[in-house]
Amino acid sequence: MREFSADYLRRTRDGMWDSRDALADLDLDSRRRVLDVGCGTGELARVLADETPGEVVGTDADPRLLSVAAEFVPCVAGDAHRLPFPDDTFDLVVCQALLINLPDPIRAVREFARVSSDLVAAVEPDNSAVSVESTVPEERTLSRKARDAYVEGTTTDITLGGDGTREVFRTAGLDEITTRAHHHAKTVEPPYSTRDVEAAKRKATAGALADKRDTLVGPLSPDEYEDLRAGWRKMGHAVVDQMQADDYRRAEVVPFYVTSGRV
Repeated sequence: MREFSADYLRRTRDGMWDSRDALADLDLDSRRRVLDVGCGTGELARVLADETPGEVVGTDADPRLLSVAAEFVPCVAGDAHRLPFPDDTFDLVVCQALLINLPDPIRAVREFARVSSDLVAAVEPDNSAVSVESTVPEERTLSRKARDAYVEGTTTDITLGGDGTREVFRTAGLDEITTRAHHHAKTVEPPYSTRDVEAAKRKATAGALADKRDTLVGPLSPDEYEDLRAGWRKMGHAVVDQMQADDYRRAEVVPFYVTSGRV
């Protein structure tokens, strides 16, 4: 399973649950005990704790992330495939952007169902359908090319979204499956945050592509990868130039899907 830093999780999930309408099928206002599997730094767990009168527990295999989440909810170290809880301990078991990172998501959902007496839910993105708009025209094209290669080169299914997760739930034996779309929009515009400025500088060095080289080379030939990096650096310098003039704007929309099913 891929590992993520606490800063990455905060950055990518910032503002994700400003609207909580897509969580309606989880009946959070009636839950007595909720488990957030793969809770990371606890972004979703905090939302669940706000919305439910019962107890919310987080579990994750990464102790670094779990130490952050433990500041907000009770936490237990655990593997999604072997949860450290007896059968029927919770009435809702939920995860966010976890199944897309697991080699065997069906096995994980069956384990979720084992420890849930009622409902299982997953909030999963379709990373193939992310859209990017930018005042630097090349950013949209280059982002799509890099994303397509990353989706193809990743060993797990990072496009699960709604349809894929529904199939996982059906195969795992869940019933009454529902899905609600939830689009997470992230914008960059003046006044720019320190994080925005650092991200622009990183574009100018193509740092993100260097981090993902092992995944990108395969779908892309080495020469295609180097061409992408060269274009990315040029695009990054244009982003920096526009930022200096307060002209840069960027909008990214990641489609997430909240899928739930009865045990």
